[in-house]
Amino acid sequence: MSHNTTIFLKVLLLLVIILVVFSQAANWLSFRWDLTEEGRYSISDATKEILVDLDTPIEVEILLTGDLPGGMRRFQKAIEQTIKTFDAYSSQPIRVFYQNPLELPSDIQREYILTLADYGINPTNLHASRNGGQTSRMIFPGIVVRNEEYELGALLLKGEQGMSPDEILNMSIENLEFEIGRAIKRLVARYQRSVGLIMGHGEMDADDGFGMVEALSDDFEIYKVPLDQADEVADLMEFEALIIAGPQAAFTEREKYLLDQYLMYGGNLLFFIDQLAVDLKDADGNGTIAMPFDSGLDDLLFRYGIRINRDLIQDLNFGYHPVVAGEFGNQSQIVPLPWPFYVMAGNMADHPITKGLDQVQFRFVSTMDTVKADGVKKIPLIFSSEYSKKLDAPVRVAFEDMVTEPEIGTFRWSRLPLAYLLEGEFTSYFKNRFVPEGFDPTAFRDSGSVGKVMVVGDGSFIKSMSDPVSGETLPLGQDPIGELQLANREFLQHTMQYLSDPDGIIASRTKQFQIRPLNRVKVTNQKTFWQFINIGMPIFLIIAIGWGGQVWRKRRYEQK
Repeated sequence: MSHNTTIFLKVLLLLVIILVVFSQAANWLSFRWDLTEEGRYSISDATKEILVDLDTPIEVEILLTGDLPGGMRRFQKAIEQTIKTFDAYSSQPIRVFYQNPLELPSDIQREYILTLADYGINPTNLHASRNGGQTSRMIFPGIVVRNEEYELGALLLKGEQGMSPDEILNMSIENLEFEIGRAIKRLVARYQRSVGLIMGHGEMDADDGFGMVEALSDDFEIYKVPLDQADEVADLMEFEALIIAGPQAAFTEREKYLLDQYLMYGGNLLFFIDQLAVDLKDADGNGTIAMPFDSGLDDLLFRYGIRINRDLIQDLNFGYHPVVAGEFGNQSQIVPLPWPFYVMAGNMADHPITKGLDQVQFRFVSTMDTVKADGVKKIPLIFSSEYSKKLDAPVRVAFEDMVTEPEIGTFRWSRLPLAYLLEGEFTSYFKNRFVPEGFDPTAFRDSGSVGKVMVVGDGSFIKSMSDPVSGETLPLGQDPIGELQLANREFLQHTMQYLSDPDGIIASRTKQFQIRPLNRVKVTNQKTFWQFINIGMPIFLIIAIGWGGQVWRKRRYEQK
């Protein structure tokens, strides 16, 4: 055996040993290294915790299938890649498969599509250009997640009003970790946290609260809480948050003390407050007057850093109110008329609660101002359009005003804040005041830095609407006039998730992926150069390597 052959065999043996070592190491050592600038293939610690705690295998059914245009193909691949990333961190296998609901047998197709609608996954009409013409097809941009016991679905294609298709796709891709992770979390949740709905001041009845309960029921148990029956703050601390929605009677000092100390001890408060009383039953004919009333909470909110003004907002981006225009046979004729008091707000802050939300609707909403409150951060989350108007109390409210064209010149205000999140170190309203009778002064806290406060100047924001014909109570966010699905439901869900766990999976909604389109001018000017690089260079390198090998062999054997 020649010397060269011996060296070759030794090198070959060394390579085999290295490959065996690496293959064995791969069985027990694995790692992922995300080299993208924005962490495109990384997930948050909260999501990892959900995946590590899985105790059963999971199936994910991707409904977005078939021959898709470029943008939707990118979205489809992003869904699949996100699930594969989840599988890499999961303690149990996550199986992925595709299913087009429209390709199912006809006897089960209708039932399955209705099931998807219950999950909030409705078909979208996708238009695309092909062979010089336009094509249209129905797609289901969502997933179904299931384990051995349960199944649920999640809609993945979401965006804000006015966004371009590319922006909606990019934002939907950014939110994939949150949407898919939340679906898995709901699927395997072992217990539900509690939320209290404050009662006893003319707040919402069972029909009004139907949509709110339905929106939160997947993550929370909702309990009615009459404050007059609470003996101490400890009775409230079992709740992740307390919701005060549209009170019609004033809170007593004792009740305000309970709310205040609940916040100081780390609780979360959601205020949906009307500053003006409006009765639409009296809006026919000459109409009625919206008059201020006192909920007793103004001084409490003022101490926390916010003031709800005694006014109402009108906006040129408005919704519609159903009005009975007569009878046809035995059927009432419902006419939708423009109603500027119903503000359709689609300007959202870049915050985990509101990022990517579609339009929400406010019905008789008031403006808000921030006031000095040291240590409290005031974050506006939702804004009106660029054409808004403020009407100071008392305000005329009459249906007959809807038939006249609004004077655009009077809508001079722009982007009025409609919802505020307060967080930081709150100072108690009862600091330097007497503690109400019946409470232990030694348990009083004069400040707190854990709890958070959400404030909306509209008491009906999370109340369900009714079908004007049948009277049936609708889910939260469903428009009874147009067939719109408003984002009030999602806003409430995101708010509760943020208040209960701001560093949890809701934090993944802050992800941002950059759209990096090609520079068309550079493409045109450098087209020939890059064609040569991509086509000519590989050929040149192969020829050069072959020629170099021949020269080396020739010189080697000539020397021998």
